[in-house]
Amino acid sequence: MAMWYVIMWTALVLTGAALVYVSNRVCRFESVRRLTGDSEKLKSMVGGGTVFGLFALICIGFNFMNAIVCIIYFAMIWLICDAVFCGILKIRKKPFKRYYAGGVAVFLSLTVLWVGWYADYHVWATYYTLTTSKQVKPLKIVMFADSHTGTTFRADGFAKHIDAMQTQNPDIVIVAGDYVDDGTSRTDMIETSRKLGQMRTKYGVYFVFGNHDNGYYGAAHRGFSGAELVAELEKNGVNVLRDETVQIADMFYLIGRRDASVERERGGRRQSMKELVQNLDKDKYMIVADHQPTDYGNQAEVGVDLVLSGHTHGGQLFPFNQVGKWIGANDLVYGYEKRRNTDFIVTSGLSDWAIKFKTGTKSEYVVIDVVPQE
Repeated sequence: MAMWYVIMWTALVLTGAALVYVSNRVCRFESVRRLTGDSEKLKSMVGGGTVFGLFALICIGFNFMNAIVCIIYFAMIWLICDAVFCGILKIRKKPFKRYYAGGVAVFLSLTVLWVGWYADYHVWATYYTLTTSKQVKPLKIVMFADSHTGTTFRADGFAKHIDAMQTQNPDIVIVAGDYVDDGTSRTDMIETSRKLGQMRTKYGVYFVFGNHDNGYYGAAHRGFSGAELVAELEKNGVNVLRDETVQIADMFYLIGRRDASVERERGGRRQSMKELVQNLDKDKYMIVADHQPTDYGNQAEVGVDLVLSGHTHGGQLFPFNQVGKWIGANDLVYGYEKRRNTDFIVTSGLSDWAIKFKTGTKSEYVVIDVVPQE
């Protein structure tokens, strides 16, 4: 927790520095110089007013966090452009008539943020093929996490994504947590659960909790509790697993874990991996759905075959993608990794939580084909 406070304060310091830097750069545009003449004070007021005004508008239109992201990106890209044009100037040995570095910086910043917005609000399918020496028939898994319904889409948008997943003809669908959020309305929760339950699969739809699914601010805040979410999912035929195991087609186990936040934030307990697998037939293929990718050592040690997670949003922002791994909060931020005989996959998620840009990844659902070795 202390590390997250350090990150928060670092972000605030960087934001302050970025606001000052970009304000100073805006003052160099010819239009600002014409407007303010030789008055440095007036020039600073125009530059600062423009940048701080835009920062305030982003806060109002999105939120404070997204304003921080935008201004830091502007500052980073602007700094790079200034450095590049400084190098060009040394080679050219002749000053530019206009502040071209600033124009390029604004264009590139807007382009990067637009691409990041597009990557957040549009969803792709990501494919993996895994082989196993165990005696199994091919299994097609569709997995998604972090839909955070009500952020980038509501129930109608969720329905379109479910229709896209249905075209993959999955044998099983696994929802790896953070299906809803504190901002999800009761109506959206009911409608998305109904749609999820309508998926046609061979072995069913399975759900495990993420840290946001129970809600952080109580049932009154969003209009439903974690228990009511479970009731709605089960009413629609979705199987909710909380430290529980189901056997599929006499060849596979699916182990659904309680989220790590049960222990870290809510004073509860979840079973260890050793407890969860102790009575299982190790000759069968074992799949674990665990929202947070934080227990890889124990999962590899007990010999499960596949672990599916979300939570990280794929690192979300370049070049900060790997911060969660660097500080030890996550074992893997995004994609695929193998440890011992265990395959690990972390998805970037269907949506976002608060930040509306994905500059280091994209929104997705995952399609996994598990096949026997030839």
